[in-house]
Amino acid sequence: MSDSTGPRSALQRSLPVVGEPRPERADARRNRLRVLEAAERLFTERGVKNVSLDAIAAEAGVGKGTVFRRFGDRAGLAVALLDEREQELQAKIISGPPPLGPGAPPAVRVMAFLDAYLDLLDRHVALFMDSENASDGARYRIGSYHLWHRHLSHLIEAARPELDADYTAHVLLAPLAADLHNALREQGYDLTRMKAGLRAAATNLLPDPKA
Repeated sequence: MSDSTGPRSALQRSLPVVGEPRPERADARRNRLRVLEAAERLFTERGVKNVSLDAIAAEAGVGKGTVFRRFGDRAGLAVALLDEREQELQAKIISGPPPLGPGAPPAVRVMAFLDAYLDLLDRHVALFMDSENASDGARYRIGSYHLWHRHLSHLIEAARPELDADYTAHVLLAPLAADLHNALREQGYDLTRMKAGLRAAATNLLPDPKA
């Protein structure tokens, strides 16, 4: 089943190949990144629904027509921003330096992923909420969830082969639901507290090999 509402990045629609060439001119890429950076700043400061294309264009120093032609509307821009940030995380996991990338012990890589994902979720929780709540159960059908789940399950299997890696990966991803993260923020939990709690739970499952 596919979801037709809510912003969904390329990772959430399918699983792109990192490094796949994009036929994009250098000037077009510069403008795209300027617009995305401006949108990220304004979304963070004002909230996604309180930012207009005019404001984003002015912040980026480009014409509104440039933004409209490239992204269509605010929802399209939100999708593009989520796409860019998720693919950056994917690239770091696949080929970045350890501990997020290859080269660190599996349990250490799990902790690094949880930290990195929480940072991403905290910066863009409104976008993730729209995506994950587009329809009932949407979170568990989108491509990015399957990608993160597969990454964690492989690491868990390597670190603790006696565990059910598939189920344990779901357990670690459960606290990363956007609506839960947002609810905790509204209750006064800060990012440091959430990271510490999640890391402690993960450590019980996957003890640090250096400890």
